[in-house]
Amino acid sequence: MKINAGLIADLSSVPGKIREIEALGYDAAFSAEIGNDPFFPLLLAAEHSRRIGLTTAISVAFARNPMTLAIQAHDLNQFSGGRFSLGLGSQIQPHITKRFSMPWSKPAARMREFVLALRAIWDCWLEGAELDFRGEFYHHTLMTPMFVPARLDFPAPHVRIAGVGPLMTETAGETADGFIAHGFTTEKYLREVSLPALERGLAKAGRSRSEFDVSAPIIVVTGLDDAAFEASRRTVKLQLAFYGSTPAYRPVLELHGWGDLQPALHRLSRQGEWQKMGELIDDELLETFALVCEDPAQIAPRFEQRFGDLIDTWQCTVDLPDREAQSRLLRSLQWPQDPPQEA
Repeated sequence: MKINAGLIADLSSVPGKIREIEALGYDAAFSAEIGNDPFFPLLLAAEHSRRIGLTTAISVAFARNPMTLAIQAHDLNQFSGGRFSLGLGSQIQPHITKRFSMPWSKPAARMREFVLALRAIWDCWLEGAELDFRGEFYHHTLMTPMFVPARLDFPAPHVRIAGVGPLMTETAGETADGFIAHGFTTEKYLREVSLPALERGLAKAGRSRSEFDVSAPIIVVTGLDDAAFEASRRTVKLQLAFYGSTPAYRPVLELHGWGDLQPALHRLSRQGEWQKMGELIDDELLETFALVCEDPAQIAPRFEQRFGDLIDTWQCTVDLPDREAQSRLLRSLQWPQDPPQEA
């Protein structure tokens, strides 16, 4: 299994952070579109690292258009020596329409077309194909020599699509190089909903599961002492309550018989009652959605038992304050591979 580390930090701290991540032996570093632009940290990371992969997990596709994103992804990939992959997510409707002031309709169909348009643009630059993409949502039919990037040393970036529902997940299987599961998922949901949807998409494209990467930010409750463990437990309960309040994620709860919890959490979120929301997350739900490990040494065996045959890449958010403990955790999760180079 590959393990990616989060690179969600102030830009001034990125050079030191990426050197540390690379030295620890992570396979890639991921940025996210939360409080910062997801591409700036990776540009700095590319400059201050040598071998580690770089990816967005995720950047919001529908806040942009295929041409602008094709340019950003191409530039990052060329500058990093071919180490960049593009992770895309749709976000939910209120954020697209109210936060980004962008159109929303048929998200799975729009995402499918978005990725196909990206590939058409990259084929134009890298293969010399005529740019003539005409879809329902996007049209790209103009490319003059002045606007073709000067550097074309590396192939197009890999594309991964994030999803929760079966339609978006099927779209990932059909059009992308990988799928990013949401943190608000469970082993049961992956087995019974996500993986079958991926297989349908892969079948449409005539591809096999072995050609495809499935990644997930599996949530872990852990700590190096009792106080740290309890703090982690409280934080994760609040995180799960926040996710569970989202109407689009209700099907995950319904699969486990907890569908009625979603509207209750949603009501409290509208009232700003964040602490009360966390109190609705009982231990059974916590154990279902997270790996609860009082000792970090328990993480590897429990991860393998629950997700070993489902996930190819773990987007690891466990960051133990003891660097040797973090290194032991990584070694326990990774199959034999080449030792990391010094950054």
